Amino acid sequence: MVNVLFLCTHNSARSIVAEVLLNTLAKGKFTGFSAGSSPKTDVNPIAREIAEEMRYDTKKLYSKSWDEFAKPNAPKMHIVITVCDSAAKEMCPIWPGHPLQVHWGFKDP
Repeated sequence: MVNVLFLCTHNSARSIVAEVLLNTLAKGKFTGFSAGSSPKTDVNPIAREIAEEMRYDTKKLYSKSWDEFAKPNAPKMHIVITVCDSAAKEMCPIWPGHPLQVHWGFKDP
């Protein structure tokens, strides 16, 4: 199983949608996670609606800090993808296991 972490600044829309898409469409091959550098308290309503349309368990969705995934006991990430330009420009934590890091920017919905 390949673990993929999607990052954006607030972890409220883009990274959440990416997590939902990967976990829904690539089930069994990839596991998606998401986080942000400055997480908000609520998931964007559009992102939540997309998750509901895909029959994804929205109880699992919440905005969280990327620091949660830099801890030694965090799931090991194989790939870390920034999905917004501002997060790509920030100083990211040192990820355990030194995963592949790429940027794939999307506009905020």
